[in-house]
Amino acid sequence: MIAKKNISNVFLIFLFFHLVIWTLVPTLSNVNLPLDTIEALAWGSNLEWGFNKHPPLSAFAVEIFYQIFGNQDWAYYFLSQIFVVSTFFIVWIFSKEFFQKQIYSLISIFLLEGIYFYNFTTPEFNVNICQLPFWALSVLYAWRGFKDNKILDWLLFGLFAALGILSKYLFIYLLAAMDIFLCYMIIKKKTNFKSLISLIPFFLILFPHLIWLTENDYITITYGLHRTGTGDQNFLDHFLHPIIFLAKQMGILIPFFGMILFLLSKFKTKFNYKDQKLLFLLSINILPIILIFLTSLTMGIKIRTMWMTPFYLFFGVLFVYLFQKKINLKKINKFITVFLVLFILFPVTYLYISISKTNKRTDYDGKEIARLVQNKWYKNFRNEIKIVIGDEWFAGNLSYHLNSRPIWMNDLKNKASTIKSDEGVIYIGNPQILKEVCPGAFGTIKPVGYCMIGQK
Repeated sequence: MIAKKNISNVFLIFLFFHLVIWTLVPTLSNVNLPLDTIEALAWGSNLEWGFNKHPPLSAFAVEIFYQIFGNQDWAYYFLSQIFVVSTFFIVWIFSKEFFQKQIYSLISIFLLEGIYFYNFTTPEFNVNICQLPFWALSVLYAWRGFKDNKILDWLLFGLFAALGILSKYLFIYLLAAMDIFLCYMIIKKKTNFKSLISLIPFFLILFPHLIWLTENDYITITYGLHRTGTGDQNFLDHFLHPIIFLAKQMGILIPFFGMILFLLSKFKTKFNYKDQKLLFLLSINILPIILIFLTSLTMGIKIRTMWMTPFYLFFGVLFVYLFQKKINLKKINKFITVFLVLFILFPVTYLYISISKTNKRTDYDGKEIARLVQNKWYKNFRNEIKIVIGDEWFAGNLSYHLNSRPIWMNDLKNKASTIKSDEGVIYIGNPQILKEVCPGAFGTIKPVGYCMIGQK
């Protein structure tokens, strides 16, 4: 049994080891950063208020780290874990408002270790990881807003909700669930319209992105719809995709529920629908999943598994709150044992897969390719490489690994006039096409070609 006075220390030790382990394991086992991280770094080299696939916050985050650490891979695994452990800490703070005993808060956090979104997939910093702390902070300050109805809490809710949207548009499912709860609270006359003040920071922060979105033909929304398979559905998809979605969620949660069973004397509980805390927990946990399920059902679209990353952050709090009277604390040692097994198993599995499989994105030798490209450049040109043009992976890797940190562009479109005569440019793409049209030095490093244009 964990002594009451040691629970906070145990939690902090957990955060420390989670941070260290999940920073070290990918740093030691991966040759290259994952795709989504390279993609965010490519965007960060040429910051705008949005990009062709996602809103800008993940790019802002990695660019801050690039300015501090440069092209050191460990820094971006570290960045990802900062987002994860800070989220755990926020959930811990939130849980204290629901439990009188700290041990229940600790259990609610440890349960999250049974969901692979919060361990195995975390080395890849991307929009899913980026939205985690803002999801948690939005929930925390929404709850405080509902509970105390203070203007500051509602303003902070609006701030973090906007940052969540700037991380990924899927954040809107959480906000829609909160709106449903807000309508319920207003009907029951348990809150008033003071919450609407949250719209001020929300729209102020989103305003630059909304302008960018309209100026770029809503490209990120179009991309998101394309990823769901919109437009290619048949009648069966309206049933098949939702069933697949539910099956995957059940599979993901097997370790989570397995851990719970080690604690319960009985898997029974009573629902008190007048309990405001329970209603709020159901709203933030279950309603977003119902809404995304209904989206798949009505539109017949695919819901990609990784999109669900933030949806389970408060599942631990919900189920501990539901079953706290059935939790047998005499079984806590068995629960801790299972937790430790999973805590060790996930990084060991990641390490094994990373080392044993050699055809992954993280096995791409981006650093060596950048060295070869740089050497060829020096043999032909005297100015620095300032711009790379191509897709986020091949061109993005060059942008990240080259010492001059050239700006990444997907294509020139109407930007050709902005390139100065002394700026070295590398085009990356189809080698057969580039070889025919390249006016400078051409080279191939399979599977792409490199066309270099600089000053001799």
